[in-house]
Amino acid sequence: MALNEEITRNLLDDDVRCDDKPARCYNVAMVCDFFHPNVGGVENHIYQLSSCLKLRGHKVVVITHAYGKRTGVRYLSSGVKVYYIPLLPIFNQTTFLPLLNGLPFIRQILIREQIEIIHGHQTFSSTSLCALVHGSIMRIRTVFTDHSLFGFDSGAAIHMNKVFRCCMADVTHVICVSHTCKENTVLRSRLYPGMVSAIPNALDCRLFTPNPANRTQGRVTIVIISRLAYRKGVDLMIGVIPPICAQFPDVHFIIGGDGPMRINLEEMRERHQLHDRVELRGNRSQVQVHEDLTEGDIFLNCSLTEAFCIAIAEAASCGLSVVSTNVGGIPEVLPPHMIRLAPATVPDLVAALADAIPVARVKPPSCEYHDEIEAMYTWEKVSIKTERVYDRIAETEPSTPIEALNRYIYELFLVCRLTLLW
Repeated sequence: MALNEEITRNLLDDDVRCDDKPARCYNVAMVCDFFHPNVGGVENHIYQLSSCLKLRGHKVVVITHAYGKRTGVRYLSSGVKVYYIPLLPIFNQTTFLPLLNGLPFIRQILIREQIEIIHGHQTFSSTSLCALVHGSIMRIRTVFTDHSLFGFDSGAAIHMNKVFRCCMADVTHVICVSHTCKENTVLRSRLYPGMVSAIPNALDCRLFTPNPANRTQGRVTIVIISRLAYRKGVDLMIGVIPPICAQFPDVHFIIGGDGPMRINLEEMRERHQLHDRVELRGNRSQVQVHEDLTEGDIFLNCSLTEAFCIAIAEAASCGLSVVSTNVGGIPEVLPPHMIRLAPATVPDLVAALADAIPVARVKPPSCEYHDEIEAMYTWEKVSIKTERVYDRIAETEPSTPIEALNRYIYELFLVCRLTLLW
């Protein structure tokens, strides 16, 4: 326990130098259901972290399920080897718990690559959870990174938390992308807090640079880049846009992204006759997202829950001021002079935007925010902090197969009792 407390105290020190050499190199397996060619925050995190660790001398392989005809072994441009094992996804790119049918593939890869550390990602990834269980029984040290927040009041969240608690019974260390996410993970898994560290996400600021020439003079453009789903606060967008357009005739909205609630935004635009002021651009590539951001003056985030909102860091890197709901780990992402936080209600968001719009008229986006974000968030720093976790757990003795099995059986017994009582 004392060792893990020391990890937590030291991981977030700011004295991270990108030219620091690793103490030793490890054979690491990144395991997750979510990886390229799928696109998303978790996929990008694994890709960037794996590439940086590879550049620092570590051997890194990625294990994920097959994507259509993409099966077998592939190599990324950074030299990272990817195993697309023949497991079929059942819902939203997640596989059914492959405790038995995935064991032969995972075990063979771990032995062939002489893996020393298994690094799983994302609670919804059943492949990563099962790899942690198999790795513990094989006496391989395990690390898990949690990217999301989960509730405690719905049936789906309750049962997911039970599965998560079982799979974390013998994990060596856990990483979360924010302190809020850390608190949520500790409550869900009942892990000792000293075993959980907070290492924030990062972004490649070279892809998000300001371009003042892309702005339209004489108007204030508010940009929203988000999946159009309930948890991203589409209901709040629908409530905020009409009063802002009525109060400020020079305001224009750009909304990038798609999802099940796009029809609700289209109905709002039709109802209030805002076709010339609210632009729905649909799914956007990374290049197109950058173009959308550089057209804007203000970035609006209406999320109802976020562990770490990388979108607001990307917007600030492009020079935009940010207005966001004050939920989850969002207050940890940007310093106060870059962001206006508001409770997740329509009147509060309208008031925050009403304060930000006059400022945006006299203070257009500049390179100042970009330089600050570039100094704050780099994947090199994330990889060095992750190395610190690897170095510390390398000093610990992994559990024996019997000890690991006993922990899993004990947690499974407790979960079954709770399920029967519930």
